Amino acid sequence: QVQVVESGGGLVQPGGSLRLSCVVSGSIFSINNMGWYRQAPRNERELVATITPSGTTNYADSVKGRFTISRDNAKNTVYLQGNSLKPEDTAVYYCYARLQKNWLSSTRDYWGQGTQVTVSS
Repeated sequence: QVQVVESGGGLVQPGGSLRLSCVVSGSIFSINNMGWYRQAPRNERELVATITPSGTTNYADSVKGRFTISRDNAKNTVYLQGNSLKPEDTAVYYCYARLQKNWLSSTRDYWGQGTQVTVSS
C-alpha cells in the first residue's frame, strides 16, 4: 500500500503565507515527479506546480513568483510554500507522486485526500 498525506492547510489572510507538506509512505521502489494540484468550487482541478527528482520545477502562470515547490527525496516529502496569497488561491490542494511500487510494476500517480486552503479576511 502507498499513502499520500497532505498537511498544512488552513485559513490565511490575503497577502499572507502558508506552507503545505506531503509525505509519501508505504511500499515504494522509486518516486519520479511530485507535485500539487488544486480545485476550487465549481472549477476543474488545475496544476499548481511540479518537481522532478533532480529539482527541476514547473509552475502555473497564476502562481509564478509567489509559490515555491521543493522536495526532500530522503523523506519522500514535497512542500509548497505560498506567499502573497490571494482570495483566488482558495481551493483544496492535492498532492501527487508518480512512483513505482517495485521494480516490476509500472509507474502510476498516487494522490492524497487534499487539504483546504482558504484565503480570506
